[in-house]
Amino acid sequence: MELNVTGAFIYFTIPIFGGIPITQTTVSSFLVTVFLIIASIRLGKNLKKRPDGVQVLVEKGVTMLYNMVGESMGKHNLHWAPFIGTIFLSSICGSFIGLTGFLRSSTADLSCVMVWALSVSVIIWYNNIKNNGFLGWLKGFTEPIVVMTPMNIISEIAQPVSMAFRHFGNVAGGGVITSILYVALSGASAMLLNLIASNGVLAGIVLLSVGIVLLIMNKQKWHKKRFLILGGACAVIGFFGLLQGAGVLSGVPVLAFGIPAVLSCYFDLFSGFVQAYVFTLLSMVYIGNSCPAPQKEEAVQ
Repeated sequence: MELNVTGAFIYFTIPIFGGIPITQTTVSSFLVTVFLIIASIRLGKNLKKRPDGVQVLVEKGVTMLYNMVGESMGKHNLHWAPFIGTIFLSSICGSFIGLTGFLRSSTADLSCVMVWALSVSVIIWYNNIKNNGFLGWLKGFTEPIVVMTPMNIISEIAQPVSMAFRHFGNVAGGGVITSILYVALSGASAMLLNLIASNGVLAGIVLLSVGIVLLIMNKQKWHKKRFLILGGACAVIGFFGLLQGAGVLSGVPVLAFGIPAVLSCYFDLFSGFVQAYVFTLLSMVYIGNSCPAPQKEEAVQ
């Protein structure tokens, strides 16, 4: 079995402006956007003064979001909470949509997270120009000394690039690792089942019998369930080995059952949540630094 790790599949191309490809990432991002819009409209309707059920969870989530923005960016930047919440939810849903099995995680495409990172950078540049003026913004590249200008420019460019690659690398890397492991376990399954089938029916019957005996022993209290995994593995391998030898069912990746799914839960669920939080936190820090608190006018003596 060959492992073919490629980019997002192109479904079709719209023949305008030199051709606009509609890829898996485009479809996933569109579906995530539609889902968030529908969810926002649905959860924002018929609100009660005394919340109950789902409304309690929604209000709790919104309160946590505003508290997080207020603590990270300052109370004067609370108006950025909807933008920060949109990035966070888009990132999480974009990673989780890959769990469907037929849709690709939008965050596994560098172009998607790069657009988010560039959007944050544009907001930062806009605020710096707004607060300091265009010449003042350019002057910032020469501080603390003029010799540092090239390094300051590189740092400004590296900021969105590092944000995008950190998010993309973890999500895409997790998918590649899971795929490689699945292919390796599938190959090992084929070798093992073929080995059992080549030794005749007896090998399969022995493994199946050993597995059943271990599972029966596992039910005894004095064994403390020591043979559950081993017995189950022997029984399953023996059973599919018999089917392989009989030619009834072949090519089943027995060893791939469960393990890639567990890794997928880590890379797609846990890692996806962590990367969404890190990306959001960095966005809040960078935007917050470009939007300082307004200076209070000194009291006239």
